[in-house]
Amino acid sequence: MWTKEVTDMIIAGVGETLYMTLVSTLLGYAFGLPLGVLLKVSDKEGLKPNKLLYKILDVIANIFRSIPFLILLILLIPLTRFLVGKSYGTTATIVPLTIAAIPFIGRMVESSLNEVDPGVIEAARSMGASNWQIVIKVMLVEARTSLISGATIATGTILGYSAMAGTVGGGGLGDIAIRYGYHRWQADIMIVTVVLLVLLVQLFQTIGMMIANRLDKRK
Repeated sequence: MWTKEVTDMIIAGVGETLYMTLVSTLLGYAFGLPLGVLLKVSDKEGLKPNKLLYKILDVIANIFRSIPFLILLILLIPLTRFLVGKSYGTTATIVPLTIAAIPFIGRMVESSLNEVDPGVIEAARSMGASNWQIVIKVMLVEARTSLISGATIATGTILGYSAMAGTVGGGGLGDIAIRYGYHRWQADIMIVTVVLLVLLVQLFQTIGMMIANRLDKRK
């Protein structure tokens, strides 16, 4: 039976899911964006090729991206408990979400920067711009549309990860779906949580595409 308590729980679940997703995305970009830039700059065709640095970053990114999120979630329990004081709940879930997001975001950023026209970079170099200026004022600016599109995909992926965290008490809509929809066989709650997760992904997708289209100077 659908009650006010269930409605309040669903509303709280939406808030928790948004909290986990947005904070993890922001923290993921705080570390993932520099990672992507380093990967691009140190590549053999980058501004400052460094084979050893690129190989190290490449291996680290590939290793973490290869670990399924649920397994990573469990592996990081000691670190999560050390940083947050507990291994369950919405705030605790942000730790594995962020660590899972960093290599994914790094690869997205690297891919976006690879789309920048080399001619534009060479023009900036010929005008005396430093590598730092080229990265900040040329590469990131030229790749902004692709970067926003990538951020949209990353946010949707992290939202999906947050739902998976519900299997181990991560909070949010995923936790509600597991506790009520699965363990208690309440199909109505399961359906509502799934619909809300889909709507949230579509919301992020729509907002991201709108911003990307407005920043696309080709249009």
